[in-house]
Amino acid sequence: MGVIKRLKEEIAVIRQRDPAIHTAMEVFLYPSFKVMLHYRLAHKLYLKKHYFLARWISQRGVRKTGIEIHPGAVIGKGFFIDHGNGVIIGETTIIGDNVTLYQGVTLGGTGKEHGKRHPTVGNNVMISAGAKVLGSFKIGDNSKIGAGSVVLEEVPPGSTVVGVPGRVVKRKKKNFPQEEMDHINLPDPVKEDIANLQKANSELTNRLLDLEREIKKIKNGKERFSQDENL
Repeated sequence: MGVIKRLKEEIAVIRQRDPAIHTAMEVFLYPSFKVMLHYRLAHKLYLKKHYFLARWISQRGVRKTGIEIHPGAVIGKGFFIDHGNGVIIGETTIIGDNVTLYQGVTLGGTGKEHGKRHPTVGNNVMISAGAKVLGSFKIGDNSKIGAGSVVLEEVPPGSTVVGVPGRVVKRKKKNFPQEEMDHINLPDPVKEDIANLQKANSELTNRLLDLEREIKKIKNGKERFSQDENL
């Protein structure tokens, strides 16, 4: 793909996904745009085994944007980082097409192991602010990760993941455009568990009260029976 065509695509993606961008010229000031320029060049050098130069260019991008993308990472088209400060993408990360990351996201490893040690992110995935995806596994296509979640195992396609550690709280059968993915109003499994416990506790309390009333009736009946026998 030509440089001009790729630049036009990058500009179009940012304008489409960030309502704060009003003109095409503003895109050139945007951290996501700047860091991707550094990444594309660094990645080409990395593939040619110019590792030092690749890292040098990559680190220049980090200083300018606060976004750290290792030059060895593989990133598809339509990639977008909203705000972006604090985003970290590890060396063996593979990212599909039309993926959106928010600030503070980490796509990292779990130790000092060698080989594939970072996540593979499928197509049309949204990862919300502060989420951490750690380890060599896949985030399935059309999934979204809630803000602040810590994901440590594979996520099936079409899933919504929240919590620490992250767990799937919702699965959808249909694929929705990323623009329709709501990363704010997500299910709250802890709140749901508490509500279920409160309901169970209320039902149990009512049953105990009913039993106490029944026992009281039986006792009263026995007392009256004893009084009648004495008469």
